[in-house]
Amino acid sequence: MSKPFHFKAGHTPLLISMPHVGTAIPDAIAADMNPVARQKADTDWHLPLLYNMAEQLGASVLSAEYSRYVIDLNRPREDSNLYPGQDTTGLCPVDTFAKEALYRENRLPDATQVSERIRHYWQPYHTQLQAELDRIRQQHGMALLWDAHSIASVVPRFFSGRLPDFNFGTADQKSCDISLQEGLHKVVQQAAGNYSFVFNGRFKGGYITRHYGQPDRQVHAVQLEMAQCVYMDEAAPFSYRPDLACKVQPLLTELLATALGWVTEQAKKQPDARSLP
Repeated sequence: MSKPFHFKAGHTPLLISMPHVGTAIPDAIAADMNPVARQKADTDWHLPLLYNMAEQLGASVLSAEYSRYVIDLNRPREDSNLYPGQDTTGLCPVDTFAKEALYRENRLPDATQVSERIRHYWQPYHTQLQAELDRIRQQHGMALLWDAHSIASVVPRFFSGRLPDFNFGTADQKSCDISLQEGLHKVVQQAAGNYSFVFNGRFKGGYITRHYGQPDRQVHAVQLEMAQCVYMDEAAPFSYRPDLACKVQPLLTELLATALGWVTEQAKKQPDARSLP
C-alpha cells in the first residue's frame, strides 16, 4: 500500500492542506466499484500544480494520495453532516456529485471496511496534519492552515446556478481571526473585476477548517474552494489549462502572501504563544 499522503515541510508558519487531490484507489476497493468510479470526476484536480508558488512562499504542503472515493479526509470520522439539512457526500461516499452509484449492487463498504479505511487512510493524514501544525506553532508562535480545494463551477446537487470563482470558508469567522478574513477580502475585492468571490457562502469550511482552526490556540484556518473553470477544463479528461492558470496564480499568490504576512506579524505580538498546550 502506498503512503496515504505526500508531505514536504516548509520554513514559514503556513501549511497548505490538499485533502481531495488524491487519485489512487486500491485494487480491493476498486473491485467493488462501478466503472464510473475510475473517472474520479470529483477530484480536486491539479492543485499541486496550481499552487506551485508554495515552495517560493516557504509553505509546508500536505496532500492526499488516495481518492476521496476511498475516504473523504475532510469529513469527521463519525461521519456527521457538516451542513445539516443540505445534501452532501459522506465519509466513505457511495455516489458521485452527479448521484451516480460508485459501488456495484450489494458491495457497499460495511462498518468493518469503513473502520479499516479510517485507520489506513484518514488517521495518518490527520496525524501528520496535527503534528505539522504543532511544529509550526512551536517554532513560529502561530500557525496558519490553508485548506485548498476546487470543484466544478456547476453542481446542482449542492448549489443552484454557477459557483463564484473564489469561495472562502472560515466557519462563519470562527476558524480564524476576523482581521485575517478582512485582509483576504481586501485582496480579492481588488480583483473582483476578474474573479467573483464570496466568504462563508455555500462552503463555510469542512471538517479540517472547523476542527483545526482554533484562534484561541494561535492556529488560524481558511478554506478556499475554487471553481475549476478558472484554471482547467471541467469535462473529462479534466485537463489543466496553463493559459487560464497563469492568470489566476498571481491572485492566489497574493492571497497566500497576505495570509502569511498577517500570521507573521501577529506572531510577533504573541511571544507567549509557544507555551500554549
